[in-house]
Amino acid sequence: MRIAILDPAAGISGDMTLGALLALGVPASWLEALPARLGVGDVAVTVRDVRRSGITCKQIDFKIPEHPDGRHGRHVGELVKLVERAPVSDWVKDRAVRAFRLIGEAEGRVHGVAAEKVHLHEVGAVDAVLDIVGGIEGFEKLGVAAIYHLPVAVGKGWVDAAHGRLPVPAPATALLLEGLEVASGASSPVEGEATTPTGAALLRVLSAGAPPERWRMMGNGWGAGQRDPKHYPNALRIVLAESAGEVARVVMLATDVDDMSPEYVEPLRQALVDAGALDVQTWAVQMKKGRQGFRVEVMAPEAVADAVAAELFRHSTTAGVRRWVAERTTLPRHQLTVRVEGVAVRVKVLDGGTPRVKPEYDDVLAAAQALGRPPLDVARAVERDAVALIAKAKE
Repeated sequence: MRIAILDPAAGISGDMTLGALLALGVPASWLEALPARLGVGDVAVTVRDVRRSGITCKQIDFKIPEHPDGRHGRHVGELVKLVERAPVSDWVKDRAVRAFRLIGEAEGRVHGVAAEKVHLHEVGAVDAVLDIVGGIEGFEKLGVAAIYHLPVAVGKGWVDAAHGRLPVPAPATALLLEGLEVASGASSPVEGEATTPTGAALLRVLSAGAPPERWRMMGNGWGAGQRDPKHYPNALRIVLAESAGEVARVVMLATDVDDMSPEYVEPLRQALVDAGALDVQTWAVQMKKGRQGFRVEVMAPEAVADAVAAELFRHSTTAGVRRWVAERTTLPRHQLTVRVEGVAVRVKVLDGGTPRVKPEYDDVLAAAQALGRPPLDVARAVERDAVALIAKAKE
C-alpha cells in the first residue's frame, strides 16, 4: 500500500505542502493551471528550486492582485460555496469544504463571530483556496492510499497579526491543532510561527494520525517555507512509502443518550466526521426505567480522539463519554477509474487475496443520471470492467 508521511519538523503551511508534492513528482503544470480551473482570478504561479540548510526544495509563490474586481475580501461561507462549485473530485471537495469550515469555526471562536461570517482579505482568501484545494488534490494526484504525520512543530515566540502581536501558536492555529501531537519549546529549534492555520487544517482533514511502525521508504520531497534561517531547514518533508496492510491502534468512544431528539443525530454525526472520526454508528438502546435512547459509537485515530470527544460533548446532551483503545486491521487498498460509455467512475480496490472492488457511490449515481440507466446496472458494469482491468494488469 502506497502511503505518504508528512514530517512537519519545521512546521507546515499550504505553500510548503504544495512544494513538497511537486518535489515528489506532481506536475508543476497542474499547479500553474489551478487558479484558472478554480476561477479565482489572474494569479501568477512561480515554482523554483531553492536551498534550505543545503537541501534542495521546491518553493511556491502565488502573485495575487490586491483587489480584483473591486473585491476587498471574502467570507468563509463564500469560500465554501466556491469550493463546492469547483471542478474537482468529491474526495477533494469534501475535505476542502471541511478544512474551510474548521478554519471558520476556529477563527469564529477566537473573534466571537459565526464561522461562515469570518472574513479573509482578498489575497489571503485566494491564497487559502489555492493552498487547501491544491494541497488536497495534490495528494490525490500522488496516488497514495493513506496519509499520516509526525509531531508538528508550532514554533515559539510571537507573530505579528492584524490585531497586534500574538503568542505562537496564534489562537486560531492552536484551536486547529487540538488533538494533534506537537513539538514546541526546548524540543524544537524553530523560531516564530512554524505552522499556519492553513497547514493545521490540511493536517486535520488529510492525516490518519501517527504512521505505522514499519514501512519502506520510496522517496522524499521537500517544500520550502519563505524564511531561510541559519540553524535548521525551514521546509516540510513528505515521505513517500510502501506499507503492508496491518494492525493500527484506534480509539473507540461511546455514549448513551435518552434526552435528545433523534433529529439532531445527523448534525452530531457530521460534526464527528469533521473532527476526524473514521466511523460513526448509532443504534437504539433501552435505558433505565424503560426509557428509549440511542448509543453513539465512534472510531477515531489516536491523534484526534480528544477533538472527537469534545465534539460529542458539544453536539449532544451526554454527560460522559466512554473510551478505550482498540486494534483495527486493514487491507492494502488503491483506487482506479473505469469508464462506462465514456463516463468516469472511481473504484476502490481491496488487495487482500482475491481483489475486491467497490464503485464510488456518488460517481455511480452521477453516471446513471448522465446515461439514463439504473444505478445498479451501472455499478455492475463498473465492477465487471474493474475486475477485468485488474486481471489484465496481472498478466
